[in-house]
Order: sequence, then C-alpha cells, then structure tokens
Amino acid sequence: MKNITVIGAGTMGNGIAHVFAHNGYHVQLYDINEAALEKALVTVSKNMDRQIAKDKLTTQEKEAALGRLQTGTNLKQALASANLVVEAATENKALKFKIFKELDEWAPADCILASNTSSISITEIAAQTKRPDKVIGMHFMNPVPVMKLVEIIRGYSTSDQVCAQIIEVSASLQKIPVACNDYPGFVANRILMPMINEAIISLHEGVAGVQEIDAIMKLGMAHPMGPLQLADFIGLDVCLSILNVLHDGLGNPKYAPCPLLVNMVNAGKLGVKSKEGFYDYSNGVKEAPISSQFK
Repeated sequence: MKNITVIGAGTMGNGIAHVFAHNGYHVQLYDINEAALEKALVTVSKNMDRQIAKDKLTTQEKEAALGRLQTGTNLKQALASANLVVEAATENKALKFKIFKELDEWAPADCILASNTSSISITEIAAQTKRPDKVIGMHFMNPVPVMKLVEIIRGYSTSDQVCAQIIEVSASLQKIPVACNDYPGFVANRILMPMINEAIISLHEGVAGVQEIDAIMKLGMAHPMGPLQLADFIGLDVCLSILNVLHDGLGNPKYAPCPLLVNMVNAGKLGVKSKEGFYDYSNGVKEAPISSQFK
C-alpha cells in the first residue's frame, strides 16, 4: 500500500498529505480548487521547514517528500492507482455522502476508503458504497504533523483485515493508532466536546470569564490549552456541528449545544479562522477577549 489519495486540501488534508509523503508514500492531493492546492503546498513546505529547524527532518528528506506529493483537480485521475483514499473534506454529512459515492465509482475495487470525519457515522458513510467492508475512519488530530493519535473507527461492516491494515499504515506514519467502534462522536469528541460545551455554558452563565476558565483548566488539569482557546482553534462551527451530531445521535439533552455557541456561529465568530471567537486574532496572534461580546 504505497499510493495514497487525500481528498481536500484544507488544514487537515494538507497535514495528512504531509505525513504520508514524509513517510515514503506517493500522495495525490485532490481538491476542486486549484488555489487551495497551491496554498496547501506552501503550508506543507513551511511545516517541513519547522521540522528541519527542530532537527526532525533534513533538507534532502523534505525535497524527497515534496517530490512524492502531487496535486490535481481531476478526481478520476487522482484515484486511478490509489490503494488508500483518505477523505478530509468539510464536516458535512451530505457532502461526505456525495464524495464516497464518487470514490466508490472511480477508485480501484480493492482500494480502502477512509474518512477523517470527527463525528459522522462511518457506518452511514459506508452505506453510500458497494464496499462497506473496505470503509473505515482515520481520525487524525490537528495539527497532523505534530499530534501522535489516529483514532481508528470501525464501521458496522468494516472487515478485520481492513482494520488491521489501517492500524499498520497509521503506525508506519509514526503515529499511535487506537481503535474504537462507530457511535456518535467516537471517543475523542464524545468526551472532548461536552467539556468544551460546559466551559461555554460556564461563561454564558457568568461563572467566570474567558481567561479565568482557560487558566483554571490549564493550571488545574495540566491541559496545554484551555477549552475556550481550543474551541477557537478547532473552529466554533466544527464544535457546534459535532455537538449536534452527538445530540441527534444519542438523544441525550446533556449534549445540547450552549445557546452562546449557537449565537457566535450564527454571527460568524468562528475562532482563529474568522479572526474572532472567544479571543481576538485580528493581529495574527491570540489577544484578550472583549468581555462585553459574550451575551
């Protein structure tokens, strides 16, 4: 398994392409937007430069890795010789269903189809194909080149052989694969998102301010980043989407998203990517929040 196709050139997609290319795989990075692909290559190059500065990569290894990374906007061509496809498109169920129908049609019959989804059911995604036994979740953590975990999600029909292959592939990326079963939010987000949501509820109810909540969690729980800053980093729209999946899929009111989160997403305050969330990022760095905005 040496030929990998990555679908989507955004933050997760370019990170996934980076680690595969770095570890000797031939990668086709596909996106419908040529500008997104150009941006992805710049990002991968910069991230590899950071690895060089930390003595985790040599200049020669960078050049070889970039030589193994190709981009394109023709999906059929990108899939022609794929052994494994990793889909990293926007966290939208309808979009992923559409993509997997196309992957099933054009990818080689023995190709494994994986999704980087952080919450959407692998079983439902697999049902869009004629190869549900070859569909699996590979949930990488952000930033992909740094974070060690790959959450491996077995759908209802995922075969033991495919699961074993993907665990082996993930380990070859110098990652630590950990398998779980396909239920809403899997493990990582089923535990993480209620914590983030509770932090937002605490802010909404006036228990403490943004900086105080984050400081208590960082200092008291040894978290490297407070939950509100982490929500900004993930994207408040992504947090809301995952909470809705948990709430709809499990039917438990404890997963209902805080009204403040809903209002912020509706107002376009999405965190780092919109330059404003719980903190202000308008100058390119995290700055103090505007306390009057959290209503």
